[in-house]
Amino acid sequence: MEKKAVRVAYGEALVKLGEKNDKVVVLDADLAAATMTNAFKKAYPDRFYDCGIAEANMVDMAAGMSTMGLIPFCSTFAVFAGRNYDQIRNGVCYPKFNVKFGFSHAGITLGEDGGSHQAIEDLALMRVLPGMTVFVPSDANECYQCVDAAAKIDGPVYIRTARLASPVYDPRPFTVGKGTVIKDGKDCVIFTCGIMLEHTLEAVDLLSQQGIDAALVSFHTLKPFDEELAREYTAKCKKVFTVEEHSIIGGLGDTVASAVIGHGVEKFMKIGINDVFGQSGKPADLLIEYGLTGTQIADKIKNNL
Repeated sequence: MEKKAVRVAYGEALVKLGEKNDKVVVLDADLAAATMTNAFKKAYPDRFYDCGIAEANMVDMAAGMSTMGLIPFCSTFAVFAGRNYDQIRNGVCYPKFNVKFGFSHAGITLGEDGGSHQAIEDLALMRVLPGMTVFVPSDANECYQCVDAAAKIDGPVYIRTARLASPVYDPRPFTVGKGTVIKDGKDCVIFTCGIMLEHTLEAVDLLSQQGIDAALVSFHTLKPFDEELAREYTAKCKKVFTVEEHSIIGGLGDTVASAVIGHGVEKFMKIGINDVFGQSGKPADLLIEYGLTGTQIADKIKNNL
């Protein structure tokens, strides 16, 4: 199966979007080669702004541009969401400005840069902001859809992208705020998001080999969240597991929990980063260290059924 990093798809999507819409501008904080916005810079140099290592200024610039009818996409590493959080909160979300944030290198699969650069809290930070739409594409095709959708939304949008190459699946129907049923099942349901789809698919296959029929639902949108679908599968399967490459505090797990409480839950378990920082290592080794491989996910689910 073809593999492509979601961050690469983000860069490609911006170029295609820029061709269709001349109101789209891109701002980066000295990381264009890593966030892949350098493709947009090459295609539309007059609509690209390298703001240097000044993320707060970048967001304020984008806020001003949005008031002039432009559609700015700001890009940097996801870990730097905290560095310019005041500007995102008060400079963009509070006045409801039309600014998009495509933040890359999220999660522990960033790898060797270590815990100082591995964002495990970005979804929690963005979810809590009033009016912020939050996308977590699971593959390249979903990232293309998220970028197109972001440009059409009138208001702030956060798109979380990953450094690690992941499988590219066949395009699936896409609606903002709606989850996707990847596999039906009856014994339990696994809710996931982002590039953890690859590993939860492996877990579902391993569980099937052991006689456990697990449903799998992926969410490309964490806010607004598809509470109806989450409740439907919770009521059907009773036993709920969430899997994410993010802290189990404030991310997908808590999003699901707040949606399904009181709707037939018999077992609920969050699988993710357990209130610790990341560390330096190869992405594959880090997935093992934090219990996020398909085999480890399957074992945790089997042992907790």
